[in-house]
Amino acid sequence: MAGNPELLRLVDYYHREKGISVERLLFALESAIGAAVHKKYSETDDVRVQIDRTNGEIRAWRNGTLLNMTSGELGRIAAQTAKQVIIQQIRDAEQEAVISVYADRMGELVTGTIVRFERDDVVIDLGGGAEAVLPRTDRVRGENYHVGDHINCVIINVMKYGPRVRIILSRTTPDLVRRLFEREVPEVAEGIIQIVQLAREPGYRSKMGVTSSDARVDCVGACVGVRGSRIRKITDELGGEKIDIIKWNDSAEVLVMNALQPAEIKSITLFEEEGKAEVVVDDDQLSLAIGRRGQNVRLAAKLTGWDINIVSGSDDSVQAQAAAADEFDAGAEHGGNERGDGASG
Repeated sequence: MAGNPELLRLVDYYHREKGISVERLLFALESAIGAAVHKKYSETDDVRVQIDRTNGEIRAWRNGTLLNMTSGELGRIAAQTAKQVIIQQIRDAEQEAVISVYADRMGELVTGTIVRFERDDVVIDLGGGAEAVLPRTDRVRGENYHVGDHINCVIINVMKYGPRVRIILSRTTPDLVRRLFEREVPEVAEGIIQIVQLAREPGYRSKMGVTSSDARVDCVGACVGVRGSRIRKITDELGGEKIDIIKWNDSAEVLVMNALQPAEIKSITLFEEEGKAEVVVDDDQLSLAIGRRGQNVRLAAKLTGWDINIVSGSDDSVQAQAAAADEFDAGAEHGGNERGDGASG
């Protein structure tokens, strides 16, 4: 068969436009043409196909015998196969490129544009041909999404899903709060301020324990910003979610007291073997310490790792404790579906 420069030009075009190697495309074409020859004759035949890298000439051997090229039959098979093979190779290469770019970026903050909805998933364009999905389970209740909106999310998984790659995003992970502080607070991005621990009930409230490696830097004040400018940007991005910023302390007593802010603590007793902390507050601080549906004490417990029991210091403490327990249980059962009270850090 005569040379086939048109085939080589086509391969070179997709090599330059899509970044797929020439050898990969030619090898795929050889395999596909071989499969077509098998189908034309017999699946049990020994078929070998070779494309000349210099002039595009196609040769095929069937059971060791060079097929007759004069009829142009192989050329027609090649023409019918080439487009389909190249399209599939482009798709495969694009998916591999997505994996290579995003597989090592789990936990990172990304910004994309909402392009469509597929059943319960929000599909987001991350640029560069990469699309991601925000599943219903990783969306914050009460948030509304519209095509064309720009949205910030955290990558939580990159996986093969049939022939496609799925980048899974989340807006409920505590890492979203962490990454937003890294973006908005230079001292956090530079490592001067460390976020030691973070507890979150998405869309309602977060508590974040911070410390500074530089005694001259106020870790809480830097995160809040002048007149609350920094934290306001983050709470706006989170739809008004309240954020309590707490100075981390290696003393468990001080840490638990800080974590229960804005409530004022009267006394605290630690039971280290059980991992429990009994906190006594005045009557007027009881509801504040517990928070609406137990949210404040529940987040404080997650942040510190201590099982916290709030006790009223009045004579009717038993009744107060029972009421607090009922409120806490209701909150745990309903997942804290009301926004907590109290000032943001």
